[in-house]
Amino acid sequence: MRNILRCCLFLFTGSGLLVACTQEQPKKNFADAKSTAPAVMQPFRFHKMIEVSPGQDFDIMSWGRGSTTSGSLLILRSDTISKTFTTTTGDLDGAIADVFNSDMDADGNPELLIEAKAKDTIAYMSIYAYEFNESKASKLDFPKLTSTQKKGYRGNDNFYMKDGKLIREYPIYDGNTSAAKPTGQKRVLQYNMRSNSLTVKDLSADTLKMKGDTTAVKKPVEKKEEPKNTKTEKKTTKHKETPKKKKKHHRG
Repeated sequence: MRNILRCCLFLFTGSGLLVACTQEQPKKNFADAKSTAPAVMQPFRFHKMIEVSPGQDFDIMSWGRGSTTSGSLLILRSDTISKTFTTTTGDLDGAIADVFNSDMDADGNPELLIEAKAKDTIAYMSIYAYEFNESKASKLDFPKLTSTQKKGYRGNDNFYMKDGKLIREYPIYDGNTSAAKPTGQKRVLQYNMRSNSLTVKDLSADTLKMKGDTTAVKKPVEKKEEPKNTKTEKKTTKHKETPKKKKKHHRG
């Protein structure tokens, strides 16, 4: 009987200690766990890996010591199936913000569109475009803004992919100086590939024309026309006076 009581007392005491230990353990707060992106080792500033097809990967990086406004870009192509590895380099103005992968002309050759953010008097975005045909890389000339597209341009570009095409949006200002103010309108450009070269189409041209695109160019002062007198003047017609004949008086 004593042994049974001792066993019961031991089990009761042990369960009490177990409950106490369980209560003392702090609960894990998953909200406190922050996911930190791995830092890029110097002298590299940016790295993104893009898989364009099974076994074909691209590592896009930027690097340069002592400067944050200029540097070089580095593209490493790895084909694990054919065991071929190639390197492409180029000059870089600004810092890489993102990289887009596309095949806009549907020829089976992938394109890499590297978006870089730079600043002089305004903050603007640039695109460094490359097309890859197996191990051969071709740099594509990115179309510059035309004189019409530059009207009211003050940077703040936004690039994104839509329906396999590269879209560029930016707000339109009422001038090109630092004192210019946004008009509330925006220009939308669509970039496409044709015959291994980039083309551009202004998707907002008709919309801006309907709203009256008066940005950046001041209208010449129109001379006010003098109002025409619409009153019809009565023409005065002069009647020729016929001389009156004198009556002859006969003497009686």
